[in-house]
Amino acid sequence: MTVNSDYAYPSVIVDTQWLADHLNDPNVRIIEVDVSPEPYKNAHIPGAVFWNIFTDLLLPDLRINLDAIAFEKLMQRSGITNDTTLIAYGSYPGTGGWIFWLLKVFGHENVRVLNGGYQKWKSENRPLATELSTFPATDYHAKAPDDSFRVLYPEVQAAIGLDNRILLDVRTTQEYSGEWFFDQPPKAGERTGHIPGAVNLEHILMFNEDGTFKSFDDLKNLYTSKSITADKEIFPYCAIGGRSGYIWFVLKYLLGYPNVRNYDGSWNEWSRLTDAAIEQ
Repeated sequence: MTVNSDYAYPSVIVDTQWLADHLNDPNVRIIEVDVSPEPYKNAHIPGAVFWNIFTDLLLPDLRINLDAIAFEKLMQRSGITNDTTLIAYGSYPGTGGWIFWLLKVFGHENVRVLNGGYQKWKSENRPLATELSTFPATDYHAKAPDDSFRVLYPEVQAAIGLDNRILLDVRTTQEYSGEWFFDQPPKAGERTGHIPGAVNLEHILMFNEDGTFKSFDDLKNLYTSKSITADKEIFPYCAIGGRSGYIWFVLKYLLGYPNVRNYDGSWNEWSRLTDAAIEQ
């Protein structure tokens, strides 16, 4: 199922050949996640259902929607049962890791990430579809969100300055330095910078040029070069919790770090709280 058995949990990744062999498996559901349906309508992996980041996964204030009823309805209309094996991907290579985190928050057991995502699939000239994928609605039963996958603002604030905890900012250097707010220069009232003491390691560094995850050794060296080691508790964050969600996946499932929780509130929350300290 995986291109690299050195990962701590290699079964959480499937390669493009595995997916090609399982396109017609009724127990497998493929999920494409993106900010717009247009790329999906133009071409997607056959049988993939589409989830819109803004309307299906986020609230209007850009917080991740962790309402169990909303999640349950999304799974039901996607033709997913509690026993379905889900394969997640997006046009951006890290999207699948974020969806892995989200599905685990709600307790879905069988989740895999497509290594390389859409980029890898298309580069290999594998089949693509334009027709919308629809499936009969299911009777999915969602569990209440498991907060053990998350870290909340008070604990992040208390972690500042502690040697045994690492605040890991996975945004771009422009966001970390305060030059940008999310992906552009700040507008009036937007506070930029980073959480005091946070270590910056850009999310995009996890990938090879073809969109696949780097090897275990390369990833391990990347993190240890920043003194991000498995004996510490790590709180990754980004702008809205998506990029940090897949860094959680990399640390927890590819490298086997035991103590990692995603700060899904991320900069979207931190920058709007008046008592939250900021460094630039």
